[in-house]
Amino acid sequence: MDCEASSFSRHAVQRMFERAISPEEVRVALVNGETIAEYRDDTPYPSMLILALVGKRPPYVVVAPDDISRRCHAITVYVSDPALWGSNFRTRKPT
Repeated sequence: MDCEASSFSRHAVQRMFERAISPEEVRVALVNGETIAEYRDDTPYPSMLILALVGKRPPYVVVAPDDISRRCHAITVYVSDPALWGSNFRTRKPT
């Protein structure tokens, strides 16, 4: 991800606290992560779902990069639920 700085929405901070995910884990995910979904119609910026292995956990970060300010805005953060995702954590299991 090509961002010079990151900011966290209030929702992201709340979820990080509830799920014991540190800001550093989110930053590592943004630098080393893989985009597994894009949401081009989101506003005010298109967003994407980033997955990265940080330590032993695979956190997901929904992030909206702002190309003008070169900032990434973390919208929400959560840890993969093996019951919902395949073993590669990149595809959802059928419901």
